[in-house]
Amino acid sequence: MTIHIGGTNGKGSVAALVYRTLRAAGHSVALYTSPHLVSIRERMIVNDRPMTEQAFTAWTVALRGTVEGTGASFFEATTAIAFADFAARGAAVAVVEVGLGGRLDATNVLDPLVSCVTHVRREHTDYLGESLTDIAREKAGIAKPGVPFVIGEEDEQSRAVLLGHAERVGACPVVVPAGSRYEESLALRGDHQRRNAAVALAVLDELPASFHPDVQTVRRAFAAVTLPGRLDLRGKWIFDVAHNLPGIEALARFLDTTPPPRPLHALVGILRDKDWQGMLETLATTCDRLWVTQPPSAPPERRWDLRQVASNVRPPTSIEPVFEDALARVQHGAATVLVTGSFHTVGDAMARLPGFAPLG
Repeated sequence: MTIHIGGTNGKGSVAALVYRTLRAAGHSVALYTSPHLVSIRERMIVNDRPMTEQAFTAWTVALRGTVEGTGASFFEATTAIAFADFAARGAAVAVVEVGLGGRLDATNVLDPLVSCVTHVRREHTDYLGESLTDIAREKAGIAKPGVPFVIGEEDEQSRAVLLGHAERVGACPVVVPAGSRYEESLALRGDHQRRNAAVALAVLDELPASFHPDVQTVRRAFAAVTLPGRLDLRGKWIFDVAHNLPGIEALARFLDTTPPPRPLHALVGILRDKDWQGMLETLATTCDRLWVTQPPSAPPERRWDLRQVASNVRPPTSIEPVFEDALARVQHGAATVLVTGSFHTVGDAMARLPGFAPLG
């Protein structure tokens, strides 16, 4: 049995909240998320334990023929490995995050107990279409006949697209009212997480009785959930995987309402297909200095052109192409260091800072 979570932003947080609540209720639960920060095994969790290196190797060998024979993509292969591992480890239910879009995503083979779209913004336009309507329609593709379909999007036009598609396929839409926020104790930081928590609560409310948690279990889980790389405060460091303009705007609101010690320096690496100009402009309004760099784990075809960036930004911004040098220099004179712009940037920094990698 599965729960399927999609959306532009917030799907990882909603998935984590649902997972943590089901674990708190005593269930055997798997969690599949993407991308990872440092190790691919972060994507495949059962009962708080990532897939072991030995299991990942074994499943890769076992499925290699099928993967190569079908020409499966990296994400498709990873999804097959995860689902095989979850079954082998005896998970009673899996909380599964959509990789990209929804309709054509590898995870959309599921027949879930509940599906959900958290949020819709322009992203991956080469694959999902140029307009918000096109993108919303692709994300709505995870709605299934007779299955509750939770809609977290607050924009009226995008919400109407999601709702209309759900009704056409015979899903059972559940709209989380615009402005609704979870008002009780929540470990995840930022007002946007209170919206995500309200969406997660709606997902939990739609589960069948055998998985439906009581109020106290929800409160306990929501007050304790952790999520590496999401407004993740560790001493003088703040890690946040905001990788598009809405995410950076939410990060900036948090920094404005909960100001960290100054000076605040930011290490920033963004993928080329994002609105990096808008993201940098937003960060410049809340940070004292930006260090712009190239995260080494970013795919070559998605790396931003730092020469182009340099010609379009204003001081106080420093361009340092060598990631290790940027990571060292951003700390000089800083009371707080923010690392943001992509999963790659946060993961590459965590991998190089002792004791910061999610799996140790």
